[in-house]
Amino acid sequence: MRAKEGIAAFLLVLLTAVPSFSQAVSSHAAPSRQAQVKQHSKLAQQYLSERRPDLAIPELKAVVTLDPKNLDARANLGVLLFFRGEYADAAPQLRAALKLQPDLWKIQALLGMSELRLGQQSEGRQDLETAFPNLQEEKIKMQVGNALIDSYTSTGELAQAATIVSALLKLEPTDTGLLYTAFRLYSDLTDEAILTMAMTAPDSAHMHQMMARVLVREGDSAAAIKNYREAIRIDPKISALHFELAQLLWATDTVDGQKEAVAEYRTALELDPLDEKAESELGRIAAQNGDTKEALADYSKAVEMQPDDAVALTGLAGVLISQQQQAKALPLLERAVQLDPTSASAHFRLSTLYRNAGRTDDAKRELAEYLKYKKMQSDLSAIFKEMRLPPAKDQTGDTDAAK
Repeated sequence: MRAKEGIAAFLLVLLTAVPSFSQAVSSHAAPSRQAQVKQHSKLAQQYLSERRPDLAIPELKAVVTLDPKNLDARANLGVLLFFRGEYADAAPQLRAALKLQPDLWKIQALLGMSELRLGQQSEGRQDLETAFPNLQEEKIKMQVGNALIDSYTSTGELAQAATIVSALLKLEPTDTGLLYTAFRLYSDLTDEAILTMAMTAPDSAHMHQMMARVLVREGDSAAAIKNYREAIRIDPKISALHFELAQLLWATDTVDGQKEAVAEYRTALELDPLDEKAESELGRIAAQNGDTKEALADYSKAVEMQPDDAVALTGLAGVLISQQQQAKALPLLERAVQLDPTSASAHFRLSTLYRNAGRTDDAKRELAEYLKYKKMQSDLSAIFKEMRLPPAKDQTGDTDAAK
C-alpha cells in the first residue's frame, strides 16, 4: 500500500507541473468537439483526484484523439501510462508533450526513463542528461540520477557515472546506497587507472607513486617509502612526491625519519612555492618542537596562501594561544569550525577560549562538539585499523584532537 501511495504522490507532483490546457482547443474546432473535449477533460480530472488512473486514462485518450495539440492531456496521459509500466505507449505521449512545450523537465525525465526501459539507450540517456541539471525536486532528481548512473556503468563510462554520484551526494550526503555506489565507482576508476598506467608507462615516476599509494592503504609503509624514493629518482621535480614521502617519513616516528621528512617538505616547497599544505606541515612540526617563532611564520604563510584552509587556521590559532594572543586566535578558530565542523581540535580550543572569556554557554556547546567528534574520530580509527587504512586524523594533522 505504501508503495502505491508513494507513486501516487510522485504522480501528482508531475501532474501539477503541467499547465492545464484541457479546454484549449483549436479555434477552428467545431463546438460539438469542444464540448466533448471539455467533458472528457472534466472526467479525467475527477478520476485523477480520486486516484483512479485506470478510469482517467480512457478519458485522456479521448481528449488526445479529439485535440492532438492538447498539452495537458498528452503530458498527463504519458505520466499515467509510465507508472503503469506501459512505456511503449507512454513515450509517444511524453514526446508529443515536449514538442508542444520543450521546458517540461519532469516530462523529459520520464521520457528518458521510458526510452531506457525500451532499450533506446542513446535517446534515453540524452533526454535524462538534458533534464537532470534542470530538475529542482530532490526525489525526481535522485531517480533520474540513479537511472543515469546505471546507464553509464552499463557501458563502462565510470567517470561520467562518478560525476552524477557526486551531484547526488550533495543532495543526500548520508545515503548509504549512494555512498557505496561512490566507493564502488571510485575503486573501479582506481583499478582502471592503475591498469592503464601499468600498460602504458610501467617504469614511470607516476607508476611508482600509484604503487606507493596502494601500499600505504594496505599498511605496508616500508614498501611505499621504497616506491616513493624510486619515483623521485626517476623524476625529482614532482613536488607531490616529496610531500607524500614526507608524510610517510614523519609517521615512522624515528629521529632520522622525521629529520628527512622536514627536508622533503622543504623540497616540495622549493619545487612549488605555493604548496600551502607543505608550509602548514612545517608549521605543525615547528610547533611540536617548541619553535613558536618558526611555527607562526609557517602557519601565517599557509593561511596567506589559502585563507580557507581549516588546518592552517587551527594551527595558527594554536600558536597564537601559546603566545597569549587569544583575541587574534578566536576569529581564526570560529572560521575553522565553519569550514570544517568535524574538527575536534578546533572545537576543543574554541571551548577553552570561550570559557576563559566567560562565555559559558558557548564553551559548553563547543565542548559537546569536541566530545562528539572525538568519539567519532576514535570509532573511525578502529574501523580504519580493521580495514588496514591510515588512521583518521584531526584537521591539525594530529590523531589526538586535544593536542
